[in-house]
Amino acid sequence: MFQLEKLIRENIKKLTPYSSARDEFSGEAKVFLDANENSLGSPLTKWYNRYPDPHQRMVKEKLGMVKGIAPEHIFLGNGSDECIDLLFRSFCEPGRDNVIICPPTYGMYEVSANINDIEIRKAPLLEDFQLDLVHLENLVDANTKLIWLCSPNNPTGNSLNRSDMETVLNNFNGIVVVDEAYINFARQKTFLQELVEYPNLVVMQTFSKAWGLAGLRLGIAFASVAIIDILNKVKPPYNINQATQELALKALDEVGQVNDMIRLLVDMRGALTEIFLAMPTVEKVYPSDANFILVKIKEARKVYEFLLTKGIVLRDRSNVQLCADCLRITVGTEKENTLLVDALQDWYASKTN
Repeated sequence: MFQLEKLIRENIKKLTPYSSARDEFSGEAKVFLDANENSLGSPLTKWYNRYPDPHQRMVKEKLGMVKGIAPEHIFLGNGSDECIDLLFRSFCEPGRDNVIICPPTYGMYEVSANINDIEIRKAPLLEDFQLDLVHLENLVDANTKLIWLCSPNNPTGNSLNRSDMETVLNNFNGIVVVDEAYINFARQKTFLQELVEYPNLVVMQTFSKAWGLAGLRLGIAFASVAIIDILNKVKPPYNINQATQELALKALDEVGQVNDMIRLLVDMRGALTEIFLAMPTVEKVYPSDANFILVKIKEARKVYEFLLTKGIVLRDRSNVQLCADCLRITVGTEKENTLLVDALQDWYASKTN
């Protein structure tokens, strides 16, 4: 049975979080003389001399309306990487506990685990990039606190089988983190509506991909109120800056435009897939539910280096488990996609002459 209290680190249970005066009152104040700000303003705008709302209330309220989730189930991080780090720091005892990842997958799970001195156990995906449930189950012990599932997965682009993910949720007494950074591009539905059913579920999303706001660094974790309370307890007091909060609020008013971009990117993903499949040097294009495509291509490293000479930067995943000779290609603008295709044709021509 899932018991959150048993997962929380003892020092976190005892932690008294930083509290500002703005945490200690409700309502509207007329004069702020509590935080030693520069009361005369700033060179940029008169508003940025003040600290931002430490709880991002307006953003969470509007985001909650868009997602159909109550604000108290939402945590906002300085990028998803902060959400990842806080989950380790809240629930994993350094030098004692372990987590499970399923490579190939997003690299920051492993990096953050290493930073926090947490043992990493790996249950590699099967050849079809789906979960190996038997291997995963065999890795779990009393000190396994987190299981990380990325769906749609990065770098493979596929969605994990929903029934397999539900099996993990139903049989693991720790926290299951489902990273849905690319969910807006997928045919599979989100796990957000399952938060009520699974108290051990954390769903991560982001403003970086479909929302097109990677430069703002705004990540999202959805979870039970109890888990969100722990993350709020551990986070820095003003982790989301004022400019990011303001721009996120504006973006959340443009859901229609975002949906139009998603449809266009998915259409271009399909068109690029067809073009790649017709190229003699391409051995396989893996099905994708993301805004990128994983392509297995002959002499992938040489192709990657050739494209660099043309000013085109891809991601070489050749050294990643199960991804030999694979390049990860983000769907670009129509002009960028054309430049890429032309450059790949130049490469092929150079090999046949």
